Amino acid sequence: MRKDDKVKILSGKDKGKEGLILKVDRSANRVIVENVNQIIKAIKPDQNHPQGGFLTRENYLGASRVMLICPSCHKPTRIAQSILSDGKKVRVCKHCQEHIDK
Repeated sequence: MRKDDKVKILSGKDKGKEGLILKVDRSANRVIVENVNQIIKAIKPDQNHPQGGFLTRENYLGASRVMLICPSCHKPTRIAQSILSDGKKVRVCKHCQEHIDK
């Protein structure tokens, strides 16, 4: 998975939702998806937020709970890797065999 990939949530309270990946943490195998798994965080007053209050933001999801949506066939799919004639690796959709990386 990479930043700005469109994914579908496979399990949990947000099952079936779709969104773009905002951040990837490869060491912990987790991702942040836009408008999914939102939490409310309490903020103490400081210079940026003089009144303090509550902030809503996205929290991490396990990477195994999301699946990439192919840009050409628009289906959730697994990813294969293919090597082009110039030696460059590209991601390929398992359903339609189209290149995901353009």
